[in-house]
Amino acid sequence: MARLEDITVGCSVLGINGDEPVNIVAVQWYGSNVIEITYKNSRGVPDVRLLYRDDEAEISVQDNHLPWSFDADGEKLRLVSEAYRISLAHLFDPYLAVHTSSVEPLPHQISAVYQEMLPKLPLRYVLADDPGAGKTIMTGLFIKELIVRGDLKRCLIVSPGSLAEQWQDELFSKFHLRFEILTNDRIESAASGNIFSEVDFCICRLDKLARNESIQEKLKVTEWDLIVCDEAHKMSATVWGGEVKYTKRFLLGRLLSNITRNFLLLTATPHNGKEEDFHLFLSLVDPDRFEGTHGNSQQAIDVSDVMRRLVKEELLKFDGTPLFPERIAYTVNYDLSPEESKLYAAVTEYVQEEFNRADKLNNERKTTVGFALTILQRRLASSPEAIYQSLRRRRERLEHRLAEERLGKRAAEYSIDFDEMDDDDLSAEETEKIEETVVDHASAAATIAELEAEIRTLKRLEQMANRVRVSSVDRKWDELSHLLQDNEAMFGENGNREKLIIFTEHKDTLKYLAEKIRSLLGSDESVVTIHGGMIRDERRKVEELFKQDVGVRILIATDAAGEGINLQRAHLMINYDLPWNPNRLEQRFGRIHRIGQTEVCHLWNLVAQETREGFVFQRLFAKLEEERQALGGKVFDILGKVTFENKSLRELLIEAVRYGNDPKVRNRLNEVVDYSMNSKELKKLLNERALTDDVMDIGVIHAIKEDMERIEAHKLQPHFIEAFFIEAFQSVGGKIRRREKGRYEITSVPYAVRNRDMQIGFGEHVLNRYERICFDKEFRNIQGKPQAEMICPGHPLLEATIDLIRERNVDVMKRGAIFIDENDYSQDARLLFYIEDAVQDGILLKNGNRRTISKHIHFVEIQKDGTASNAGYAPYLDYRAAEESETKAIRKWMQSQAWLCTGVEDLAKGYAIEHLIPEHFSEVKKRKEVMLDKTVKAVKDRLTAEIQYWDYRAADLQQKEAAGKTNAKLNSKLAARRAETLEARMQARLAEIEKERRISPMPPVITGGALIIPKGLLHQLIGNENVNTFSQGDRQSIEYAAMNAVIEIERSLGYQPKDVSTAKCGYDVESFIPESMRRRMEEYALRFIEVKGRKKGATTVTVSKNEILTALNKPEEFILAIVEIDGLQTHAIYLKHPFRNAPDFTATSVNYDIQDLIEESEILYQK
Repeated sequence: MARLEDITVGCSVLGINGDEPVNIVAVQWYGSNVIEITYKNSRGVPDVRLLYRDDEAEISVQDNHLPWSFDADGEKLRLVSEAYRISLAHLFDPYLAVHTSSVEPLPHQISAVYQEMLPKLPLRYVLADDPGAGKTIMTGLFIKELIVRGDLKRCLIVSPGSLAEQWQDELFSKFHLRFEILTNDRIESAASGNIFSEVDFCICRLDKLARNESIQEKLKVTEWDLIVCDEAHKMSATVWGGEVKYTKRFLLGRLLSNITRNFLLLTATPHNGKEEDFHLFLSLVDPDRFEGTHGNSQQAIDVSDVMRRLVKEELLKFDGTPLFPERIAYTVNYDLSPEESKLYAAVTEYVQEEFNRADKLNNERKTTVGFALTILQRRLASSPEAIYQSLRRRRERLEHRLAEERLGKRAAEYSIDFDEMDDDDLSAEETEKIEETVVDHASAAATIAELEAEIRTLKRLEQMANRVRVSSVDRKWDELSHLLQDNEAMFGENGNREKLIIFTEHKDTLKYLAEKIRSLLGSDESVVTIHGGMIRDERRKVEELFKQDVGVRILIATDAAGEGINLQRAHLMINYDLPWNPNRLEQRFGRIHRIGQTEVCHLWNLVAQETREGFVFQRLFAKLEEERQALGGKVFDILGKVTFENKSLRELLIEAVRYGNDPKVRNRLNEVVDYSMNSKELKKLLNERALTDDVMDIGVIHAIKEDMERIEAHKLQPHFIEAFFIEAFQSVGGKIRRREKGRYEITSVPYAVRNRDMQIGFGEHVLNRYERICFDKEFRNIQGKPQAEMICPGHPLLEATIDLIRERNVDVMKRGAIFIDENDYSQDARLLFYIEDAVQDGILLKNGNRRTISKHIHFVEIQKDGTASNAGYAPYLDYRAAEESETKAIRKWMQSQAWLCTGVEDLAKGYAIEHLIPEHFSEVKKRKEVMLDKTVKAVKDRLTAEIQYWDYRAADLQQKEAAGKTNAKLNSKLAARRAETLEARMQARLAEIEKERRISPMPPVITGGALIIPKGLLHQLIGNENVNTFSQGDRQSIEYAAMNAVIEIERSLGYQPKDVSTAKCGYDVESFIPESMRRRMEEYALRFIEVKGRKKGATTVTVSKNEILTALNKPEEFILAIVEIDGLQTHAIYLKHPFRNAPDFTATSVNYDIQDLIEESEILYQK
């Protein structure tokens, strides 16, 4: 109990804020019975409250002896401290997502996520690396890092429909993230009427959102933490005649940009060759910087802070070698047989005539019939089987239509809105279905007579096709057969057939080839097929068969295999049919030429050179090969961007089919191909493709590699998390038991944990029991055993357990406890403090607080004289709790220690303010100001140019209006209003940036503490001074001699050692391995050496818990160096893999018999 008069400025009071003491900042009396107090809690957050005489019974003023009581349970403090550390896991393990995901990321993926994207939160960014660079992996890592930071609870991924399932599969299999695909049924069955407010992690089809305004209305009222748009170039708008033509997709992109904090656009083709369109696309990221067509939109702009683009040829592995191997394409020409030539001429003539008739139809029917005819022409080039079946089905459909017409029924015309159709947003199955329907139905016949004539032609062509089909003469198949049997590349060094993918355009040809190749190889099992009609699981099963089964050698596929299937198990590919869309060609090659491919990739294109379209392909591939010699493999990546006099390849091929008999047309087509494929034009495309100066040189890669190795040495996953979770889970009543190696079964999750999930959880719910859990991704899948849930930061079971531990022990960290340091024989006690320091800007959050933009946590130890030092990453794990008998003696001693009675927390805060905060603040301020300066300049340049344009237009229109000339679309008032709106927008944005510039450090917050009693002092306090006859000075001299010996050994071996013992990072020496000494460049660059100096004759060595877990984190790089000191003589032995198992959570160190360690370890060196 305390009287109101006892409460004065500067005192510490209990009972105001639960069990937590608060510091009084100001006191104001009202009469004699009421005071208004202003106070700060333990986190430095101020608050105000009135206290009456009635409150005196509940409050107490702490005396000036021990502001920290240090009376908490030491074991509880160790547990809650680790819960605190893991709740801020990203600060202690910056690559946490890498360590908890089933991926081994490459240098460019690490740099994208950890150097480009995470430092720019909240993010507005375009990730534009080449196809196959692994943008899904980068996105998955980014999502997981945001989840761990507590910064992501709602995420929407917008992708073309054909890629939605691939996104779902990869995010689950690689990152254990469950995303739901929003189908029509799911959207319509939403309980609340708005599916977007019910599902937190979802994938939606791009055109489903772009075309449906009612869905967009539902989307508008939701908020997201992150929206990712795949194939984002589809959201582009176009400038035409000075006016912007907005597409539905662009407007969707703008909507998505407005409802999310973080916006990530993924595309391999951000630039279509027009600078204005590129600026419009970037306006989705920042409209104030990039929107508007009246400024400098023709000039290239600096986009390095909002976009990264690396092309395939610049991507390197950790060993510095190219990530992607060489690509070589061959053109295999063949001549048609006389019968095939006749069939080709007859069908082409039919297609030509029908095209001429279609020219007279209305636009929609003309387009549909033209589409049908191109499919027929492609099937003619595919195989006798494909053209025969197509002609037969078309004839039967038209006969059915004729019968309806004769009965007086008007047969429904089949047409497609091609403006709304997007190859990439349709799955291969949908594309094949549309093609099948169109080719069978669409006809230019306008009368019954015309229909009858067309059917007679089709019957004649069908008979011709059947004769060719049954004649067994198929020159194209002959060429493929020769390739399969005679080409050396088809066979490996051991003589076995290499894995091969054959692409065809049509299901009929696929079946035909499968039968022929199985017969040729004499094995049904060696050939598998994938086509659009297969369900997802069947397709995945075939993919796995092809990749894993040694007996399966050939995969025949339609473009369904080009969608989301990675087939780098093969490096050989044949295009039996050539797609008329070059993007498809690029996509097919990308199936084998992607991350993980180690062999040179070979591609054969089969071309009938005497056909009209074959003539164009032949010329195209000849020029492509010619330019490949000059420009390298990059030419394959821009094939889809090449235009031919602003026409697509498809239009060029149609022109060849329709007019290819005319020598003048053939010559002109040659010229068009030659011009479009010359070095100058291709280099222009390559430069546009580059866009930024981003490069990944070997120096950057080495820096990333070294940084990752250091961080991996003290990573939290799996060992720290495993030790903590088992102890914490059992302490809250959970039941867990060990099963297979590295795996556990949870038989009961207590209600308190499940209920905690309901309060804080998101995503998945905590279950009642788990058949298997693990902490190391290596043990997630074991053959014949159930898949294990991986418990890692972000998993609801771990998060709920942490939250419960922290709530139940909320006072423990602030009360502090007494720890014993068993490895320190000195007489000097010290204080351990947990210090948080943060940097904020001027942006106000919804709760009224300023936004925190960076935070650090430090464990600092302070001695009696005020000397402070870094205590490492988790110092409390290496200290044991004081026993009851020891505590009594220590408490008696504490009463006589004046330095423990006053201002201990001020000592810690003073150290933080003087030494920790300035460096942190300076680094954040410098980084942010560079970004803000660039943004201010870009916003001012762009919006000022727009304002000047509209001011000029307003004045010009006003003059014309005064002269009686009016503009129906635009008047002077409207133009002036636009200028005013833009001016207001610019001022608002600049004011927002000014708030971001108001960067300031927050006062340090002491979140926890402990009193550390060295073993030497403890022996003195309990009257046991003679236990240790070996002085602290002797120990220090031995440790010093051992460190010197190891550093000399490292130098003599050619390494570059550095003493890091004061950093307390789990090892004493970090030794750099020069590149010339590494057996393989991808091998590790650092050796982590823990040095243990022992007096001659010593038989044991003590290793701390942090040191053991560091060794288990980096088993190949960690070395335990035991150095025996005998006067001036030293004997050192280097042990690799010295420890097998992690100690229990309660253990602080382990005593090992030196001889046992030597026998069980691999001896690397001794001298």
